[in-house]
Amino acid sequence: MEPSHPSRSDRRRLTHVDRGGRPRMVDVSAKPVTARRAVAEALVAMEAATLQLVLDGRSAKGDVLTVAEIAGVMAGKRTSELIPLCHPLPLTDLVVSATPDRPGGGIRIRAEAATTARTGVEMEALTAASVAALTVYDMVKGVEKGVEIRWVRLLEKTGGKSGEWRRPPDDRDQAEARPAAHGPRRPAVPKRGAPRPRPR
Repeated sequence: MEPSHPSRSDRRRLTHVDRGGRPRMVDVSAKPVTARRAVAEALVAMEAATLQLVLDGRSAKGDVLTVAEIAGVMAGKRTSELIPLCHPLPLTDLVVSATPDRPGGGIRIRAEAATTARTGVEMEALTAASVAALTVYDMVKGVEKGVEIRWVRLLEKTGGKSGEWRRPPDDRDQAEARPAAHGPRRPAVPKRGAPRPRPR
């Protein structure tokens, strides 16, 4: 008997939802154990004055960068408790770094996770980056309410059936070229005596 090939609709079906539409944890018991690694990042955009306050260590809550890095590691280790359908994974490596990015207008978070398992660590890396970014927000929100978490995204992954994947350089460049956040923009107020635009 010839092996049946999955239809196009089956290939595009969400893996965490069964045919009846019910959520499920994917059975990975038939997959081989391989070394897997994933890298994710986030950007917390803020005003230059707020960034300088962080770098000078003048935040009322303490060392922003160190606390964010620790929070990211703690969150990455507990990903399966936060994301309902994730498998618990034995992490062999998890590094989170929070570094100032003046051209990007804020703090860049980078999280790299690794394991030897039957499924990947993308969610662990993304969770670590997300919580580290939220921690930065929490520690500076008293100074600047307009802080933005500009993105959380996977940069690359290796291992498993799908092999290597890397975000194309063009995609990275476009996101990094976006202007930094400088608080909400106010509409321009016309000067006294200047003609007001007529409604169309």
